[in-house]
Amino acid sequence: MPLDPVLADEVRGWLRKADTDLRSADADLAVEPPIPEDVLFHSQQAVEKAIKAYLTLCQIPFRKTHDLRVLVKACAAVDKTLEAELADAVPLTAYAWRFRYPGVEDEADLDEARAALRTARGAVAAIRKRIPREAGGTQPAA
Repeated sequence: MPLDPVLADEVRGWLRKADTDLRSADADLAVEPPIPEDVLFHSQQAVEKAIKAYLTLCQIPFRKTHDLRVLVKACAAVDKTLEAELADAVPLTAYAWRFRYPGVEDEADLDEARAALRTARGAVAAIRKRIPREAGGTQPAA
């Protein structure tokens, strides 16, 4: 049965936002000097938006939150395998606010930023393979 076009469009919208965050993280790595705190932020945001795409597809309501742990648990209610696949991304939650405001004493580490971006790419790919192509994912049509 074909996916409702309105739902597919909403899912695609979330995935486009996730892709934009991944591209932004790449751009922040490419500038000289790199901006690791922004890479970290966009890595977290990409995972959050990809998860929200999946929850939207599954028609599971979610509250406004940056907490990846909460969002992953909601995904696991539909697909238990996602909990393990997204476990490495949960610690990215802190980057939704860390380094975003004045007064943070420590600085973002470039290696940490690169690792976070790799984690984000893996998490987004794990979500995308569960979303039908017609909604912007990579899952083959049934």
